[in-house]
Amino acid sequence: MELVITARSKFRDEPDYTEPDRHGLSTSVTVTGGTGSASDPAQARVRVCNFSGAAWSGVIHVELPFPKQNPRFFLPAFMYGRNRGEAPQNVPNEFPRLREGKPSRPSSPWWMVRSDRLSHPAAFAFDNGFVYGLCASPYFIFRDGVKTEWKPELSGEFYQYGGFTCSLAKGTVGYTLGYENAPLLFIKSRLVKERAALDNNCFELAAGEEVEFTLELYAYEAGSELGINPALQEIYFRYHQPPRQGSDIRTAAADLSNAIYQDAWLPGDRSYSTFVYEDKEKGGYRYNKIISISWTGGLTAAVPVLMAALRLEEEPVREQALSCIRNIITNSLNPDSGLPYEAYQDGKWSISGWWFDGMRTPGHSAYLCAQALFYIMKAYEFEKKIKNVHHEDWLLFVSKVLPVLEKSKNTDGEYPAILSEKTGAGLEYDSFGGVWCMAAMAYYSWLTGDKTSLEGLKHSEKHYYEAYVKRMECYGAPLDADKAADSEGILAYIKAVRFLHAITGEELFLEHMRDAIDYEFSFKFAYNSPVKVPPLSTIGWSSCGGSVTSVANPHIHPMSGNLVDELYYYVQQRDDPYVRQRMLDTVGWGCQTYNRYDNEFDYGKRGWMSERFCHSEGLLTETYSDGSPASTWFCLMPWAAGSVLEGLVGDYWEADAK
Repeated sequence: MELVITARSKFRDEPDYTEPDRHGLSTSVTVTGGTGSASDPAQARVRVCNFSGAAWSGVIHVELPFPKQNPRFFLPAFMYGRNRGEAPQNVPNEFPRLREGKPSRPSSPWWMVRSDRLSHPAAFAFDNGFVYGLCASPYFIFRDGVKTEWKPELSGEFYQYGGFTCSLAKGTVGYTLGYENAPLLFIKSRLVKERAALDNNCFELAAGEEVEFTLELYAYEAGSELGINPALQEIYFRYHQPPRQGSDIRTAAADLSNAIYQDAWLPGDRSYSTFVYEDKEKGGYRYNKIISISWTGGLTAAVPVLMAALRLEEEPVREQALSCIRNIITNSLNPDSGLPYEAYQDGKWSISGWWFDGMRTPGHSAYLCAQALFYIMKAYEFEKKIKNVHHEDWLLFVSKVLPVLEKSKNTDGEYPAILSEKTGAGLEYDSFGGVWCMAAMAYYSWLTGDKTSLEGLKHSEKHYYEAYVKRMECYGAPLDADKAADSEGILAYIKAVRFLHAITGEELFLEHMRDAIDYEFSFKFAYNSPVKVPPLSTIGWSSCGGSVTSVANPHIHPMSGNLVDELYYYVQQRDDPYVRQRMLDTVGWGCQTYNRYDNEFDYGKRGWMSERFCHSEGLLTETYSDGSPASTWFCLMPWAAGSVLEGLVGDYWEADAK
């Protein structure tokens, strides 16, 4: 495995990377040991020396070429396949896509990105039955006055980020000292900056100074894109840092549920506000309602609050959550389609949620409708298990809506993303968001013992696995991301196969569950990235255990917190130290990512948390009152707190108590 090293200087007006000696740099590479396998990568020790008589500043690029045929690239949390560069791109939301030739924005045949946009410090390609890739330290530190590649066991002062690259044009993956966000920097999908001049992103070498670092190189056979996951598992253990110490589980559950109960409830609407802001001028709070039945509000807040109230024996909190659940079940159903309306505003139920104008096709969202059914059943299960209360009308509601979703499947067994408001017929497919229908149906079958839909569920599961999971490219769950690869839909798939395994005992579903868990883990940070913007930079906040939302919304959000019970189920079936440790990361991340005391995150009361945690330059748009940037939103968002809460007070609660 031969490496190609080039450089770009801050002091030359040249966009291209050229040979090191043109910059007064000498390089050497020594490859030692390793077979290039996932568990035994080759070790390439790279040395760069500035032999000129002047200081040098720029970016050094090290590339690993591979025999290119039809590659799909995987830079965890940043690039999956080609980020659907094969699909039409004239959509409102821009995100990095790979496409051959000279495509128009936002596609490019190559990408360079700062290391902290990736959840793991590695870049891979899958091509013609082989995985090729490299791994290297995500940033450099000063240690005893020397620039040193960071490793978890080393301490020192932060110096500079590295970067990772991929090129469809050349057939390479790469690593950089210093970094570029090129050819574009995506702050968010509608705030995109052109390639900037080299400035604070440079690596500097004084006259005569040299730097050494190690690249781990991979080249091994694999049956599918899933073959990158064994390497990611090894990289996780190599770079892993636990999240900082947060609250214990009981304290976190009480803090989060009490904040939602006390500060987000809208009694006139019998729901929780989606955003709650402190009103600095008048005192009290301001509410941005944009009420929905699930996803960003509604049952995704009410049901975790109910679960917490049952665990903590808080009857007023329970009654409030029950009021929200009953209101949705009683009033949201659209009699024409047989599906629940997803949005509520000014006394009216409709399909026109805050996401409506970003949709390609108007109609019911399968994601929201089916997720609502799933959470109704979860509320039913917990009320029955802990309180011995049987809400049979809730199950009746679910049993009436599920057949509408079932009959909308196409011949592949795929559920639609969008369904008709008038008839409930499927209108738009090609989306992983519909997998929530499969999760709801599997849950219902397990909960009631009714197996009449089991064969249909198996057919759907096989389709979703082959078309999406096996290719490590699950797209189309969030309605605001124009079918970018994301980490949301996979949560529903994992829940579905958990129940399919519980019903059938078939090992195949555990195998598929593990593959899907690996996909979700590819979005989940393995280490604690050095955030440079407050408040996250000043309070010691940890990225490890948090999952990036999607390749279009590049921030960490807490939705994967709702997966703790499924991870716990899996490790009960199989002794898997990797899944167990990442489950503990998820729990630990949630216990430290909210206000453990008033204003810990520079806003809000104890128990408040938002959905946005900007670990990198992505989505860094919030500001303090003086105009300086802030790395989180300054608001309480009940669905976000609910995601963490759900993971803490489910089945894992009982295991933690032991």
